[in-house]
Amino acid sequence: MARPSFERVQDRARRLKHRIRHARHPLTGWRKWGVIAGQGLAGIVALFLAINLVLSLSTFRGEDPASRTAHELAVLWFSTTGDRPTSDEAFRILHGGNLGDDPTAGQIRAHFEQAAEGGTFLLDQVMIDRIQAVNGRVDSRVLPPGVYVGAHALGPDDAPLVWVTKWMAHYLLFPRHAYILVVPEQGQALAFSASQEGKFPDAGQARDRLSARLTPYDDAAYDFPSSGEALHEMTIVSRDPAVVRAAPATLDRARRELEARNATYGLLAPNSNTVVGCILEGAGLMSAEVRRSILLALRAPGMGAACPLADEGP
Repeated sequence: MARPSFERVQDRARRLKHRIRHARHPLTGWRKWGVIAGQGLAGIVALFLAINLVLSLSTFRGEDPASRTAHELAVLWFSTTGDRPTSDEAFRILHGGNLGDDPTAGQIRAHFEQAAEGGTFLLDQVMIDRIQAVNGRVDSRVLPPGVYVGAHALGPDDAPLVWVTKWMAHYLLFPRHAYILVVPEQGQALAFSASQEGKFPDAGQARDRLSARLTPYDDAAYDFPSSGEALHEMTIVSRDPAVVRAAPATLDRARRELEARNATYGLLAPNSNTVVGCILEGAGLMSAEVRRSILLALRAPGMGAACPLADEGP
């Protein structure tokens, strides 16, 4: 009995293959080739997104990738648009187990002291909202003093697009935008952000120029965690007090030198990642080999490109 059944299956498979091989395409001429080209393009896009998803879920995931992924998904779920703060429920679910429901500024700093021991940690929109509620601003009372590099996805912050793009940007688009965060011993944290001139609120006439800003790290900052950029991967690159003290002046000098170059922003280079990488290499906080590594080039396109700055440094 088994043999005839198997033969019937084989016969049906042969007939199906025959139909596929000899089937006539319903369209002809340019319409047929247009459909084929569209299918090919869709296949390439799907392959690109699949590769980025694999990279996003397998690279820079820390010692417990499953726990980190669960945390990321929860942050994206609870992130909010506009000026509406994230909920107390979001903080309890995401951070209550480690910090309790109502932590002090000192407890938040102790949390980040421990997190920063591994060199890289996540700073999310939910935590930033709680820091502002508890401390009023981001400074050394809630984050250890140091120079950090932040990396986050890029996407719109306004509904309805944000509800789609924030998931795609975090998992299906592997590249990230980088910026420098300085947390001094005294005073508010500062963010060094580079991008197209037109992306900044006080944009000038040359909107495609590669430009930079050094601003307080608050809601008005270009790289402050928001709904579309809810998760920031922070890497501490120096805790040397001398480097931290000198960083604001050095970054401001780099900003002025960059604007004096009047370089045009490039999608792949030179861009924000190029500027950040060159500053770190010039300061001795990143080696030339690391800046030009293939994996970092995929993660932060433009990082290994030729430096647009005349003199790099913090």
